[in-house]
Amino acid sequence: MNPKVDTYLRKIDKWQEEMHLLREIILDCELIEELKWGEPCYTFKAKNVILIHGFKEYVAIMFFKGALLSDEKNVLIQQTENTQATRQIRFLDIEEIKKMKPLIINYIKEAIEIERAGLEVPTRENTELVFPEEFEDKLKENPVLKAAFEALTPGRRKGYYLFFTAAKQTATRVARIEKNLSRILSGKGLEDCTCGLSKRMPSCDGSHKILVNKN
Repeated sequence: MNPKVDTYLRKIDKWQEEMHLLREIILDCELIEELKWGEPCYTFKAKNVILIHGFKEYVAIMFFKGALLSDEKNVLIQQTENTQATRQIRFLDIEEIKKMKPLIINYIKEAIEIERAGLEVPTRENTELVFPEEFEDKLKENPVLKAAFEALTPGRRKGYYLFFTAAKQTATRVARIEKNLSRILSGKGLEDCTCGLSKRMPSCDGSHKILVNKN
C-alpha cells in the first residue's frame, strides 16, 4: 500500500468505503499502487493499468487500455464516442462492488495480461483539429485530463482549439492552457458558467464578482 493513497482516502468526503474496497480488490491482483493526477493509480511493470476515481453520481475504475478488454459481460463504459483507449466500470454503492467482485478480478487479470503482452490500442488520427504541442503534451502526461477533454462536446473542444492556437507566443499558449485545465477537468467549455449562478460567460467569472456587482 502506498501512504500517499492512505492520505488521499482519509481526505475524501464521498465514496470512501467504496474506494477502500476497490483498492483492496486491485491490490490482491498484485499491482503497484501509486498516486497519479491526484487519484489512486495501479501499474504493472511501470505501465498504467487502472485508475480509481469518484464522480458526483458514481465511483469508477478506469482501465487505461479498456478498449482491448473482451468485455464478455458488457459492463465497460466508453465515456464518449471520442474516447479511444480508456473504459470504465461504474458503481453506485458498496453492495454493487461486492456483487461484482469476481467479475472485477477477471477484468483486472485480463488487463494485466494485455500489458504483459505489450499490446497497444490503435489510435485514430484527428484530421480536423491539430492542437499546439504544449497542450498535446499535457494530454499525454495526464490521461484523466485526456479523458475529460475527449468527453467534451465538439463545440467545446473547438473553442479551446481556437483559443489556444490564437496565441502566437509559447509563453502565452502555456499560460492559457494552464489557466483552463481545471475548467476542462470539470467538463466546462470556455464560455460555460463555473459558479452555478449564471449560464454563460461573461456573466460568470467563477467568483460571483460580476453577479454581485450587478445586484
